Amino acid sequence: MARSSSTRPTSRDVAQAAGVSQAAVSLVLGDKWRGRVSETTAERVRQAARTLGYRPNLAARNLRLGSTRTILLVVPALTTEFFAGVYTGAARIAARHGFGVVLYPSPEGVGPARDPFASAEAALDGVIASSMAADALTAIRGDQLPLVMLDSDPHGSLGAATVNLDIADGVRQVTEHLLALGHRHILHLAADIPSWTFRARARELADRLTTVPGTRLRTTTAPITIDDARAATEAALTTPGPRPTAIVCDDDKLAAGAYKALRRLGLRVPDDISVTGLDDLALATALDPELTTVRLDAELFGERGMEALLAVLDGRAPTNGDIPVQLVVRGSTGPARDA
Repeated sequence: MARSSSTRPTSRDVAQAAGVSQAAVSLVLGDKWRGRVSETTAERVRQAARTLGYRPNLAARNLRLGSTRTILLVVPALTTEFFAGVYTGAARIAARHGFGVVLYPSPEGVGPARDPFASAEAALDGVIASSMAADALTAIRGDQLPLVMLDSDPHGSLGAATVNLDIADGVRQVTEHLLALGHRHILHLAADIPSWTFRARARELADRLTTVPGTRLRTTTAPITIDDARAATEAALTTPGPRPTAIVCDDDKLAAGAYKALRRLGLRVPDDISVTGLDDLALATALDPELTTVRLDAELFGERGMEALLAVLDGRAPTNGDIPVQLVVRGSTGPARDA
């Protein structure tokens, strides 16, 4: 007899459609199939479930397993699309494994936050957190749960695992690019945020330039806003002394502020001063000239973070290795004017 269209499909229906046992369906949809059924069989079960519109009874399963199937993603305030991309990647992987993701931005971007849960340990299975939101993380006691840190010092992290983009290599790529163009006097427009990732950028830039004779590095800081970056750049460029030939920015929004400052001062990009960013946001190609910057794959970052947390929850060792980044050369960099 055909199943009524109003009847909710069951695991037995999925098993019949896939030609497997109900136990196999349970293993696959509970993400416990590895080493027990083949990848081909697992995909056949997943396809049958999608076709039938089958959804497990998560409430019953969660009571049985003592699990909420919910992950908290703690990030700075969503002022750029980067962390939206991180969420997209994390949620994509979570959905494949039957987890939901709650996004919790720190209200002020950085700093403490109120606990949104009566009991985080009862409401959540684990946490993924950016090091930029570490204060918010401890305020909501997320460090008491299985935890994966993003953009965090792997040698001093609160988490059971860390997932990082290869930011140091990104800065190396920027530095090598500018040095090859003859730039020896660099202004570093640094993010005014006490975070490991920004300290790592500053350290790598300074270390690389000290190996090249005749280079000079000056640093000025600004919050990651266009207006603050403009003000900081104007102040740096109007102080006495030789003018830099290139500005290395910690973020594309800082670079946009630098552009505004340069135009106000009657300077051209890149004829008078080259400018580089970091992130490769949509903003990078909206600027004129388009911005030379380092492309960070935010969605892959989120995916790797979620995969690492799922491994921790499953008692497995997460995959090691930083995520590669890529310098994208556009019109904002050119030969140093005195090269």
